[in-house]
Amino acid sequence: MSISIPEIKLNDGMTVPAVGFGTYKLNGAAGVQAIVSAIDAGYRLIDSAFNYENEGAVGEAVRRSSVPREQLRITSKLPGRHHAYKEAVQTIQESLYRAGLDYFDLYLIHWPNPSKDLYVEAWQALVDAQKWGLVRSIGVSNFLPEHLQRIIKETGVAPSINQVELHPYFAQEEQRAWHEEHGIVTESWSPLGRANHLFEDPAIQKIAAAHQKSVPQVILRWHTQLGAIPLPKSASPERQLENLSIFDFSLSEEEMRTISGLSRPDGRTFGQDPATYEEF
Repeated sequence: MSISIPEIKLNDGMTVPAVGFGTYKLNGAAGVQAIVSAIDAGYRLIDSAFNYENEGAVGEAVRRSSVPREQLRITSKLPGRHHAYKEAVQTIQESLYRAGLDYFDLYLIHWPNPSKDLYVEAWQALVDAQKWGLVRSIGVSNFLPEHLQRIIKETGVAPSINQVELHPYFAQEEQRAWHEEHGIVTESWSPLGRANHLFEDPAIQKIAAAHQKSVPQVILRWHTQLGAIPLPKSASPERQLENLSIFDFSLSEEEMRTISGLSRPDGRTFGQDPATYEEF
């Protein structure tokens, strides 16, 4: 069974599905199997990263899948330890070798690591990699507006996407508004939250019951109605399909406000503030 997913057009003209598939901790043969299952279920946007150490598994899943390569949108991310321009270029090339792919559809800087102050160099490497055809579309992850402003000012190129932590307990209203104003699409990592009791939240449970949907389906629908692209992860074929089955109902404005109203200033699941958190 395959589900039709709406498409979102990026600022560089490439289109991506309104829901993607996260692959963090999907490694080895079991990871390949889970990713192939996701593609079979209907996912076309597959999110990976150099630091997940599963670009090879993603590439193998692409080759095993019956879906043509050009119909897929494969993402990877540059780690913090390789922000220096030359290292960044080599890492993008290494990512492709690991995956066994000729190009990535989307490549992101994983974290800005502002104390090292090399993220502009890293962004220039992505800009050049796009010119060389290694990557179709380029973006960032976990960049605050101040980081985004700087790379746009210094290179003249705006990211197509910024992937940030986003879930009902951390709704990122100001960040999303900045993205929208500057033509940047928001992607949501950890869209269902991790160990933060979202699934037990009575307000969301009540909305789910009213729509005869699961709590994860309601949360993912909230993301898509915000205009954000959620990246749920599951190795279960049944859950993979459930997480895609969110386009046959809509949340009312009141329900959207109720869910967004659960947000709190300290809502980050692990306290990973991009102004200070560093990833290598």
